[in-house]
Amino acid sequence: MALSREDMLRELELLPMWQLRAPLPDAVTALAAGQSAGPVVAEPVVAEPGIEKDQTLVPAPQLDQTSIDQESVEHLVPVLTTVEDHALPDMSITLGEGRRDSIQRMDWQDLQTCVSACEACNLSGTRTQTVFGVGDPHADWLIVGEAPGAEEDRKGEPFVGQAGKLLDNMLAAIQLKRGDNVYIANVLKCRPPQNRDPHGEEVLQCDPFLKRQVELIQPKLILALGKFAAQSLLETDATIASLRGKLHRYQGVPVIVTYHPAYLLRNLPDKAKAWQDLCFAVRTMQDLQSAAASPTL
Repeated sequence: MALSREDMLRELELLPMWQLRAPLPDAVTALAAGQSAGPVVAEPVVAEPGIEKDQTLVPAPQLDQTSIDQESVEHLVPVLTTVEDHALPDMSITLGEGRRDSIQRMDWQDLQTCVSACEACNLSGTRTQTVFGVGDPHADWLIVGEAPGAEEDRKGEPFVGQAGKLLDNMLAAIQLKRGDNVYIANVLKCRPPQNRDPHGEEVLQCDPFLKRQVELIQPKLILALGKFAAQSLLETDATIASLRGKLHRYQGVPVIVTYHPAYLLRNLPDKAKAWQDLCFAVRTMQDLQSAAASPTL
């Protein structure tokens, strides 16, 4: 059904097209009498508060006085844009379109802010707070666990419970300590309810955060703690037993796999195997540092 010009303009929210600051009695009188009063100049629309000065309001096109069909409506849509592209809010992270690319362009502060506000998966509705990571952002050693637990969720820092104490002891055994040339992070930045295993969608949404952390930190070596961290980083379903004692890579960075401290608290005999892994990590780091110090031929 054909729409009148007035109905069409109202539907497109283009009425009123112009706002006059003051009435023009002479012109109105002349028009009412059917006489020509010459061109009537209307003042441009004053931008509403919130619209920047350099944004131009586009006046509506001249429409047919009688009717307008659907094809004409579709043709008018591009004309309705009133702000430049750079002034529009970036919704890519919220909507998931280009989310990974957006995260990969962030600096450290922007990445922290993005993680703290992330609502990309259902864990945002059950967490107390996000757990970004802790330590030296330029560390040679990057320690990666799987996900925050109850204490981590409460304090906002990874590995702060009994497993954290054991991790600190493990680091001390190889002359390292938290925050000193060491950075600690998790695959997931939010705690799964009841400490359940992370779901695939949750890992998928958090993966860009960890990748960007690795790019910004530029560690020389990653120590993956536990089956879930190892499988997520290496994109494999292999067992810890088959992954231990080998040098893997994540984002081009060497990775060594060992047991999670929480597992070691329940399986004390495997602490000896974890010590072997730590010794392997130390030797690997020494080799990497020696190679970096050697002059290129």
